[in-house]
Amino acid sequence: MAVKRALSVSDIRKYKPVELNFTGAWKASIGTPELCGTWLIWGNSANGKTRFALQLAKYLTNFRHVAYNSLEEGLSKSMQEAIIATGLDKNFVLLDKETVEDLIHRLRKRRSPDVIFIDSLQYTGLNYNQYKELRREFPHKLFIFISHAEGNEPKGNVARSIKYDAFVKIPVIGYAAYPQSRYGGGEKYVVWQYGHEQFTI
Repeated sequence: MAVKRALSVSDIRKYKPVELNFTGAWKASIGTPELCGTWLIWGNSANGKTRFALQLAKYLTNFRHVAYNSLEEGLSKSMQEAIIATGLDKNFVLLDKETVEDLIHRLRKRRSPDVIFIDSLQYTGLNYNQYKELRREFPHKLFIFISHAEGNEPKGNVARSIKYDAFVKIPVIGYAAYPQSRYGGGEKYVVWQYGHEQFTI
């Protein structure tokens, strides 16, 4: 196997990242991210992680085509209500419990989604090597995984390993997200004001 060419400083200077020019509360929380790599969202049940993920998906549709693979719930009354309440419309598709194999086939097609939410990581059955292969095959896609939590950490060895690889790490606690981003930001993002206030009482 051929060894990849090492990059000079001149090569590095010429690199042009595809940036998503976030503004307002999203920029304050996440910064100016690049369209690639992995983000990880995690939280315990009934803390607002799906609501946050859908709000983030809606914002990302301002920039790119977004797919949300609902492996756990799929198309259901509650998912329908959540999507409608969030105001999702253009540049968004829901994948109804699509397997990883089918998702890969979809992403190999021209004009496939640029941003892929996977809800949840635990339902994919991926091991860490398979995750890395997914990243290698689609270096210009942004994967946003949603994970169950164990205490305040992502649940399971694969989720914890992905946390260290993720460019943006987002725990959701009491209807607020607390991003840790390589792109700046870092401010708390309130998912649902009333729920957050009740949680903090």
